[in-house]
Amino acid sequence: MSFLSLKSRDIGIDLGTANILVTLNGKGIVYREPAVIAIENQTGNVIAIGNEAKEMLGRTPKEVSAIRPLKDGVIADFTATKLLLKKIMDKVCKKYNAVRPRVIVGVPSGITEVEERAVEETIIRAGAKEVYLIEEPMAAAIGAGIEIEQPSGNIIVDIGGGTTEVAVISLGGIVLSNSIRVAGDELNEDIINYVKRELNLAIGETTAENIKKELGCALPLMSQMSMKIKGRDLATGLPKTITVYSSEMLEALIEPAMQIVEAVHSVLEKTPPELSADISDRGIYMTGGGCLIDGLDRLLQEKTGINVMIADDAVSCVALGTGKALDNLDNLERK
Repeated sequence: MSFLSLKSRDIGIDLGTANILVTLNGKGIVYREPAVIAIENQTGNVIAIGNEAKEMLGRTPKEVSAIRPLKDGVIADFTATKLLLKKIMDKVCKKYNAVRPRVIVGVPSGITEVEERAVEETIIRAGAKEVYLIEEPMAAAIGAGIEIEQPSGNIIVDIGGGTTEVAVISLGGIVLSNSIRVAGDELNEDIINYVKRELNLAIGETTAENIKKELGCALPLMSQMSMKIKGRDLATGLPKTITVYSSEMLEALIEPAMQIVEAVHSVLEKTPPELSADISDRGIYMTGGGCLIDGLDRLLQEKTGINVMIADDAVSCVALGTGKALDNLDNLERK
């Protein structure tokens, strides 16, 4: 067997709270679906994963559970995560003829040792030969095309589904970082709470996510936007359709947006002067789906006085970074 065919068995996983992305050496991203699994309660059989399972959220009969097993960037439901990863790895390995691959996983920089062990054990049980971990901000920086090996400072802000990771990177390592559990899921929750509190309507997570994508903003929009949403009227208990506006979503999201700005500010305050000067010249790089909230980049730029850039294909940066890191697996920590 050739060296290249052996190398192609290495897999990179962006184990996201909202979505799981898988990269295969030489193939790029080969799997990208929501981190959701539907399980039959009595038997434990997997009914669906990914997009199909996401459609079932909030709609299942009592004998079926649709679960998002990752929360705040880490494993919340060990059994469901193991089943989900097993299905994903089986699917990818079968399609691309990869047997017992080495796997590199992007994890939050604030992950605990217990959480690390849970990730490692889950991936091994799902069929991996060896597991390597890479911190998400490092993977995001690599995926964004930042020259991380250079003796100059770069700052990356990766806003995923469960966590926002802020890290200063120099000479191929993280100099300092901050991980807060305010990200895409928290924004959805804030929208649900706002609509309930201010508009007297109960809505689900999927509706909240659609509102976030359509109307979510961190600064006032040039022109007011609106969309119709359906939910349950809290006064009558009956289905109801209402119109929500971008100005209302600004009100709902400004507090978590400012928490993200504060997280960046706290890292900048602790950054050594030489690296601080580099960051001032090079700017702040933003990655992750959460950075696409309208005006969040401009709010950060306004509050820090530093130029802010959103990376190309921001949603895929961590996955792309794990893919590129596959070439340097031996330099990473093996679990």
